[in-house]
Amino acid sequence: MAEPNPDYNKETSKNWQEHYSSMIASAQEAVARIRPGQRVFIGTGCAQPQELIQALINRAAELEVIDIIHLLTFGEPSYRHKELAKHFHINSFFIWDTINESQELGDFTPIFLSDIPRMFSSGELPIDVALIQVTPPNEKGMCSLGISVDITKSAAENAGFVIAQVNPNMPWTMGDNLLYVHDIDILVPSECPILEVTLPEPTETSRRIAEYVAALIPDGSTVELGIRPIPLAVAEFLKDKRDLGIHTEIFSDAIIDLVKSGVITGARKNIDRGKIVASLCMGTRKLYDYIDGNPAFSFRPAEYVSDPFLIRLQHNMVAISVAQEIDLTGQVCAHSLETGFSGLGSHMDFTHGTSRASGGKSIVALESTRNHSEISRIVAHLSHHASIAATCCEVHYVATEYGVAYLYGKSLRQRALALISIAHPKFRAELLKEAINDNYISADLAAFEGKTLVSPQELKTLMVLEDGTQINFRPMHPTDEKHMRDLFHSLSEQTIHYRFMSNLARIPQKQVLNFLYTDYRNDMAIVGTVPEAHGEEIIAIGRYYLNPRTNTAEVAFIVRDQWQKRGIGTFLLKYLVTIAKRNGIAGFTAEVLMDNKSMIAVLHKSNCKIRSQLEDRVYSYELDFE
Repeated sequence: MAEPNPDYNKETSKNWQEHYSSMIASAQEAVARIRPGQRVFIGTGCAQPQELIQALINRAAELEVIDIIHLLTFGEPSYRHKELAKHFHINSFFIWDTINESQELGDFTPIFLSDIPRMFSSGELPIDVALIQVTPPNEKGMCSLGISVDITKSAAENAGFVIAQVNPNMPWTMGDNLLYVHDIDILVPSECPILEVTLPEPTETSRRIAEYVAALIPDGSTVELGIRPIPLAVAEFLKDKRDLGIHTEIFSDAIIDLVKSGVITGARKNIDRGKIVASLCMGTRKLYDYIDGNPAFSFRPAEYVSDPFLIRLQHNMVAISVAQEIDLTGQVCAHSLETGFSGLGSHMDFTHGTSRASGGKSIVALESTRNHSEISRIVAHLSHHASIAATCCEVHYVATEYGVAYLYGKSLRQRALALISIAHPKFRAELLKEAINDNYISADLAAFEGKTLVSPQELKTLMVLEDGTQINFRPMHPTDEKHMRDLFHSLSEQTIHYRFMSNLARIPQKQVLNFLYTDYRNDMAIVGTVPEAHGEEIIAIGRYYLNPRTNTAEVAFIVRDQWQKRGIGTFLLKYLVTIAKRNGIAGFTAEVLMDNKSMIAVLHKSNCKIRSQLEDRVYSYELDFE
């Protein structure tokens, strides 16, 4: 992916204490410089300087009202203990699940991650002391921030006093993450192990959601992958992808196999090509050893990695974020008093940037329920004090274990129906009732076997034949059953054989119902009609069935014999392609008998990238919309 960095030589750091002896102190001596009332920044995640933190805790009785500023800490956050509350006031920029219970001991400041460094540099949030952890300095006097650059680099650059725990166990990482040793005030030698985090295995529910999400990621995409269960599970389903790039706030051990197997190459990134760009990582020693001196990885500060204006320049950017809750308009809640805390982090930065990127896809993933399936996460109205992590205008896809809803550019009615269709089945009826009460959808809605059935009016269109005949196209309705049977009985044996690949004498009732009852995203049925004395006559039907695991749909259509070879099939296929694209579907598949020359000709007029394979006199077609 990238050539080795000739400046990297960790061996030259072994005798650093001889060169900088005047700057060296113990953790206790260094922390003794901290005065009551000061604002202290603590390094992030697994790079937090444990010995410096413990030394600070040991001085608690001597200190009054120390403001602790941090993004995210792991392990036991001992300065959060209630008995120390009078000494330490906590201000967090992110809330991790494990410390929700102690949130009342301090403050949470909601802010875009990319904006925090500006708060430091402008003086709006001055830092008196920064406690960080770095590698030993190299022969040029440069220290690497290792696994945590994020806002740590900015805090160190803007703090009045910097104390660095210098640890040879910290991996030397590449990128914009170096500090000059003389910009550090005190160096504290340490050889304690770097904190490790073994993330929990994703649940089967998380894996089901992840499989849907992975199907939305085409080859060559640049992906944001976090360390929540669903994004972690997504990595399991990317093994068949090619030339993926990574631009993410944080990553874990899950990335290693994807790099080794050649899934992640960054070869198609238009920014930082060939580089895995991140702000920090959390994982095990296996991960730390893998990134140590590895030029494929580029660690950069939050103001770069999470900058929405830079993210929007990355072509085919895919942002995968998680949510606590989403309402029927598509507003995403990151945390609330009812759902629990989960901080904003770079959620809004990536959603905002990705929604404006060329070929960008903003994906929100969440389990359909919480509290042991007692409460729906898809709601008519967000919970009390909900913090909005993404507006309804920016989210493209929402995925639960029940499927994917495509929201981008959709009306309130379309959004409500799409989200209800992927909610937990036991909450759909109530959500539908609330959507009707809120006037998102009309009250003439019917349901069949859990499918929401409101015909989207905007799916109506028409075509005019060369002789001036007008064909009207609209979604199929449940009232079309008789018309559909009339169409079937009018078909020739050859047309029936080509369409159903068998000589049916009648259409089974179950197949009739599957035609009639659709949800207009996963299943789509369009009919072509002409006016008759009895109302209208169906002369054509086009249908697709989505496979959410591949985000492709099987397409088929049929035209009444006397209306064939007049361009109706070609028009219908192109219109189904248009609808599928609007619904965020990546392509069509089709099975066609090799003797069905008319259907084969129609497929080749679709303006799609086509692949086909012949086996046992049946062509298997793939039509790629991209």
